Amino acid sequence: MMERPAADDEFRSPDEVHPVRANGRFYNPWPASAPAGFRDFLRWQVGRRARQEIVTGPAWPRFERAVPAFVPRGAAGALAITWVGHSTVLLQIGSVNLLTDPIWSDRASPVRFAGPRRMVPPGVAIESLPPIDVVLLSHNHYDHLDDRTVRMLIERHPAARWIAPVGVADFALRRGAAAVDELTWWEERHVASVRIACTPAQHFSARGLGDRNRTLWCGYAIHGSEGSERRVFFAGDTGRHPAFRSIAERYGPFELTMMPIGAYEPRWFMRSVHMNPEEAVRAHVELTAGGSSQAAMVPIHWGTFRLTDEPPAEPPARTHAAWAAAGLRAEDLWLLRHGETHVRAP
Repeated sequence: MMERPAADDEFRSPDEVHPVRANGRFYNPWPASAPAGFRDFLRWQVGRRARQEIVTGPAWPRFERAVPAFVPRGAAGALAITWVGHSTVLLQIGSVNLLTDPIWSDRASPVRFAGPRRMVPPGVAIESLPPIDVVLLSHNHYDHLDDRTVRMLIERHPAARWIAPVGVADFALRRGAAAVDELTWWEERHVASVRIACTPAQHFSARGLGDRNRTLWCGYAIHGSEGSERRVFFAGDTGRHPAFRSIAERYGPFELTMMPIGAYEPRWFMRSVHMNPEEAVRAHVELTAGGSSQAAMVPIHWGTFRLTDEPPAEPPARTHAAWAAAGLRAEDLWLLRHGETHVRAP
């Protein structure tokens, strides 16, 4: 496990939490937030092989798919969301089309013959996407930043604006993206009628053996002001951390959150980097002024790639239970099928 060194002065602030940066690497700023190390990974993998039921089963359930119902451009003030799969979401705020953490490849891997394989096809064919104005990247892991997908999107949507955390912009630039903004936590950009803020997350980064934490990770607060203000939060990939309340105070309360609910077992290994369903619901409540009326949550990061040990159908079931236990309205939990579109009128 990597220890947190002292922060560089440029990332210190008396008023808001910032990532720790030292020796060319980033670290989560909270105590006990360091991800598990390589020895812990080996311990997990050895344990998995000793429990063959985790490796080979239970069989992946047949998740129901839906026919997308998005339009090329939304009406002023409207809000629509279509779940493509995993953390890939088509978000339409008014006439602005945003895409989060896009992956259309069959595997979340640097190679096409190995690595976690997609168990459910993308809910939207990449050639069927509407014109994309903004692509949001939360970090550089293969299930969130896919080389083949980035190349296809740049070719099909050359005018799109890409927004990425520190160190990740070069990935898109080297593949031909025309406009890329690189942000650290709390920095903002305006694109058309949308304001986008980079927000804290508790995670890590790596694409190879020697680049761990060389680039930053984040979530995004998204404000649309075309017709009526819309406030949406995309958590990216994160463990539960203390900054959700600070994010809500500055950019909320949000009327819609996109929260990761999967890839959380074994808990001793995943706790620092992935929320479980109960933690995701608690974070949603913090982001929405105590679960204010009609504040919706879309669960993401589940049901597409099998990355960890929990049964594939467990995350949505536990999310339903946690939502009910929190006393939240059933109709505000938008548990979407792959490809399903949910529209909220102005």
